[in-house]
Amino acid sequence: MHQPLTRHQAVAHTPAFASSITRLGAHRIVQHRHVKMAAHGRVFNFSAGPAMLPLEVLEQTQRDTLNFNGSGMSVMEMSHRSKAFEGIIKQAEADLRTLLSIPDNYKVLFVQGGASTQFAAIPLNFTQEGDTVDYIVTGAWSKKAYEEAAKFGLNANLVAKGDNKSVPARDSWKLSPEAKYVHYCDNETIGGVEFQGAPDVGDVPLIADMSSNFLSKPVDVSKYAMIYAGAQKNVGPSGVVIVIVREDLLGKARPLCPTMLDYKVAADNGSMYNTPPCWPIYVCGLVFQHLIKLGGLQGARERNVKKASLLYDTIAGSNGFYFSPVEESVRSKMNVPFTIPSKPELEKSFVAEATAAQLLELKGHRSVGGMRASIYNAMPQEGVETLAKFMKDFQTKNA
Repeated sequence: MHQPLTRHQAVAHTPAFASSITRLGAHRIVQHRHVKMAAHGRVFNFSAGPAMLPLEVLEQTQRDTLNFNGSGMSVMEMSHRSKAFEGIIKQAEADLRTLLSIPDNYKVLFVQGGASTQFAAIPLNFTQEGDTVDYIVTGAWSKKAYEEAAKFGLNANLVAKGDNKSVPARDSWKLSPEAKYVHYCDNETIGGVEFQGAPDVGDVPLIADMSSNFLSKPVDVSKYAMIYAGAQKNVGPSGVVIVIVREDLLGKARPLCPTMLDYKVAADNGSMYNTPPCWPIYVCGLVFQHLIKLGGLQGARERNVKKASLLYDTIAGSNGFYFSPVEESVRSKMNVPFTIPSKPELEKSFVAEATAAQLLELKGHRSVGGMRASIYNAMPQEGVETLAKFMKDFQTKNA
């Protein structure tokens, strides 16, 4: 584990091989998961983040906690300069490159500070005072990124502002041809608004916050100047941010940019200018391997579409008892907010009864209320089926 790949292991990491085993392998893994979840006393955790991790990954971390790969120590204890950890971080990067088919002219970084710290790091790395930058705002997180950029002496142009339940029509956008970059959030965790592809911004570098839908579907990395994502929703525990950045953009940071926020420093030092978040990187690496085993990102998309469709169909088939506030064309496959519009007083009971039924963390974000089901990669189909049945039973009892 986490050692250089043998020839046979390398073949097993190829898309063609993964595709050939997806159907059978995924079916067996899912069947085993149902039995194991019950045996471990696991619940269905619909938290927006930190969120569920694959059971198989958790079991592997459990086995490795006392003695990783015969080293006599845990990953939590070993030096980040050791050969063992060097193998972990290099393998994690290699597997991520496989999953996303990341071009060679992009750097993969494992940094700290959460995605919110990147709201400041981005303008500090790619602009000078007085430059123009473009921001598309479709919800709470893109709004925070826009407000942070405005602190750095920039002409922060608001390209378009949504209503937290839709994406403004493309012909209404006010893009700046001289902008250093265009920033947007690919999936708004709170509002449940998700872009269905990379927005067309012409030749201006495109930067995407993909924190809550990272590795949930195939993405053409070459369309982006930079992609970043906090790990704690789809690919690991909290504590590490994954940055994928085109090399030609590096080395242009402002003189006052803190060393720890300078992406070129991170790239030049293999993400280890200082002690990195070793354990989260290790877990992310296991998740990457798990996704490869299940057929890569095409397999992930198919499972996520199936789960989201079931949940939205349950809402649509409730004859108005439940309501999804998000415009249908941009509904998130990761975060599904919904309400009980005719009887909002029932929403508190819904959450309480769901919790008693081991369906946890369904309360909506404090800023919007209602309910929200976050159904990231690690949420099994069984979890969504159980939630859908609970919703129907709750409606029957309270209609």
